Amino acid sequence: MDTKTIINEATNRMQRTVDHLDEELLNIRAGKATTNVLNSVFVDYYGSQTPVSGVASVTVPDARTILIQPWDKNMIRPIEKAIIDSNIGLTPSNNGEHIRLTIPPLTEERRKDLVKQVKSAGENARISLRNARRDAVEAFKKAQKDGMPEDEAKDGETQAQKLLEKFSKKIDTLMEAKEKDIMTV
Repeated sequence: MDTKTIINEATNRMQRTVDHLDEELLNIRAGKATTNVLNSVFVDYYGSQTPVSGVASVTVPDARTILIQPWDKNMIRPIEKAIIDSNIGLTPSNNGEHIRLTIPPLTEERRKDLVKQVKSAGENARISLRNARRDAVEAFKKAQKDGMPEDEAKDGETQAQKLLEKFSKKIDTLMEAKEKDIMTV
């Protein structure tokens, strides 16, 4: 394997880690209404599990409310049941035409718990980055045994370390933004 291939592999793994963390952070509620809260909620729609957004219009009319308007009025009860069963911590209320989810304000204790969740997700991402770097370094050592010049292998290891630092900064930025979002009242 050549240097470029090993570095590209490490870069791709690290980028996927950052993308995964970004997705994970979207699912952590920060006390503001967002349609992402319903990403994990699936409704039984004529025998198949369908996301809520697949059977209804989901909007955010204000910072504390999510409004779900089913395209088929018969879907109100199944959507309500799916939301309750999903344990997302929200209680649906319906008026026969649409379902309203009110996001309660976060307590200080809950905010601190959410920040711990963010830090835990960030630490898992950092571990994944370090694993990608370690695998790249091992690949360079193996390539060196298979005939790659020593200085090229050392340069590759240095590049892998620089990649780790670059992607670690991206993770720090994502985490800081989410923590700030959570702690803002």
